[in-house]
Amino acid sequence: MFQSTAYLDSVAHPVVAIVAGVDRDVERGEDILMLGYSLVMMAPIFAPIAPPRVLLPLMALVFVVSVCVARRNFLGIRDKLAAAMAALNGRHDLSLLRPISEIFVEHPRATLSEGFNPLKNWQRTAKSILGAMMINPLWMPIFYALGLQFAEEKQLSLLNRAVMEVENKTARWR
Repeated sequence: MFQSTAYLDSVAHPVVAIVAGVDRDVERGEDILMLGYSLVMMAPIFAPIAPPRVLLPLMALVFVVSVCVARRNFLGIRDKLAAAMAALNGRHDLSLLRPISEIFVEHPRATLSEGFNPLKNWQRTAKSILGAMMINPLWMPIFYALGLQFAEEKQLSLLNRAVMEVENKTARWR
């Protein structure tokens, strides 16, 4: 799976290496979500050749895949961070990494199986139904998946802020 030294192989100071590795992986997660947005934004290109009953479910599917891959990336960051911190157990002051590790304690608040369940997410379901009534009933799954995409983006932005905070504290070690 992941090597225990995945974040510990690039810089002399291990905390700086961990922060740089987390930052790289957060950027990758943001790129995954942006790819999902970009592919959905390209959907009008295919409108002349694909009917809405084909194109609209594909748009929702793109968001679903994007959310799943981004969540897997987020959980991978958590696992690699835990492995790196365990490898340094007691040898270095890891208190600087507390803002990053706190994000993983608080998030993700819900599993993807709960996120995909419309009965457990009344507010997202209601907003999706309202949006679908305004545009087209076939857009309801797209709006629902877009809400999941926004939730993943929020998690990554919180993690990115925590990484920037730690980077500012460790700037003198670079």
